[in-house]
Amino acid sequence: MERSMSRAALRAPRPIRVLIADDHVTVREGLAAIIGRQPDMVVAAEAANGQECVDRWQECHPDVVLLDIRMPVLDGVGAIEAIRRVDASALFIVLTTYDSDHDIYRAIMAGARGYMLKDAQREELLDCIRAVHAGETRIPALLVAKLAAGVSGEALTSRELEVLTLLAQGHSNKDIGVRLSIGETTVKSHLRSIFAKLQVLSRTEAITVASRRGLIHL
Repeated sequence: MERSMSRAALRAPRPIRVLIADDHVTVREGLAAIIGRQPDMVVAAEAANGQECVDRWQECHPDVVLLDIRMPVLDGVGAIEAIRRVDASALFIVLTTYDSDHDIYRAIMAGARGYMLKDAQREELLDCIRAVHAGETRIPALLVAKLAAGVSGEALTSRELEVLTLLAQGHSNKDIGVRLSIGETTVKSHLRSIFAKLQVLSRTEAITVASRRGLIHL
């Protein structure tokens, strides 16, 4: 009997080892409790910020990393990029409250194989972990549509993003020019380009649309 049980144990699949990274301790504890109750999963480690996520990954090399996109020290995208420089096959699922097309795009381009919102049902999340571990990609249809709508237009340049950020902070054209060491006429030219790319007609509308897309954070 003991010999047959030993053979059965050897044949049993190894549980999916999950690293959880989130700066909110209650979220980490909740996720750890949910994952820990699954017979085919185990929590390999936890991290409170992006740099800790990288450190814990290097220590335990989990099967799947479940991480938030906005964390202190190093954000989720930075953590994904840092880990994939060491192992391009590492698997990541972003679990966040942010669904802007910019956030989704950054995460996917960095290498995330799954993108879930924190209001997703428990079984959806667990199914996502299993699917990504099996080699699938899981991005909800609504988020795919949002991403497609957001990236269909022309992207803002780094300079335009700088102008837009200062605009959102309440600076005048003159102030923006001084801070960026460019002329006020150049600032106006950048604003015209920003308005055209975002398909807006005013400064207020530009800030609203940019914030909704995750291009700036108010």
